[in-house]
Amino acid sequence: MPEDERPPATGHLNGWSPAAGPDLGEALAELTAGELTIEGRLPWSSNLTFLVSVGDGGMQAVYKPLRGERPLWDFPGGLYRREVAAYVLSEVLGWGLVPPTVARDDGPFGEGSVQLFVEADFEQHYFTLVEEGRFGGTLRTVCAFDVVANNADRKSGHVLRGVDDRLWGIDHGLCFHPSPKLRTVIWDFAGDQIPGAVLADLEGLAGDLPDELGRLLSVPERQALLHRIAGLVRSGEFPEPGSDRPYPWPLV
Repeated sequence: MPEDERPPATGHLNGWSPAAGPDLGEALAELTAGELTIEGRLPWSSNLTFLVSVGDGGMQAVYKPLRGERPLWDFPGGLYRREVAAYVLSEVLGWGLVPPTVARDDGPFGEGSVQLFVEADFEQHYFTLVEEGRFGGTLRTVCAFDVVANNADRKSGHVLRGVDDRLWGIDHGLCFHPSPKLRTVIWDFAGDQIPGAVLADLEGLAGDLPDELGRLLSVPERQALLHRIAGLVRSGEFPEPGSDRPYPWPLV
């Protein structure tokens, strides 16, 4: 295996945390302009995904190049743009669920997404977090996010617990399809009332989307996103699972 495609050694993993690294605004600027150097391949991803160092400050990120994407029958190429769109949606809602993520066209393997690599307890995931009981508010927000983003792949391991107890959502390449495709492990809140603050944030976005989402998503995808937001605000409840493959596989 080529050196730049080998899995990174454990000692080379240096995830961002609030105690060690720039603030998130500075991290975003560095992700946008810093030189990317491949540290190794992250082998648990279905597409080619690389751990990269960013600039010379020791920050690391996850790089998903377009060239490494497997063709899918139901999603067009350019899944990396959906990763960026998920970050933009999370930020415009004020939810801060997705690590800073940018699109770059000058990566080691060409265009792709670059997402801040967050230090986390990888033994923790959605199932352990919901069982613990004290993250219910944030997990409900993640659930609402997945509904409006139409997340077709919310595995339990795609919810991370940072070293500061902050929860993060990752792996959003299969989002924003114009047809209903919600597949998630987060059905614990089905039928429950959506928290009022979450509904207020969604209602503030129901009439229009930021220009950046317009550049990342097609017209049908943007229209479907607005339709899902309006529908969730109107119902005020988390949806029940449908009969058409409501769970991803594997679950974790």
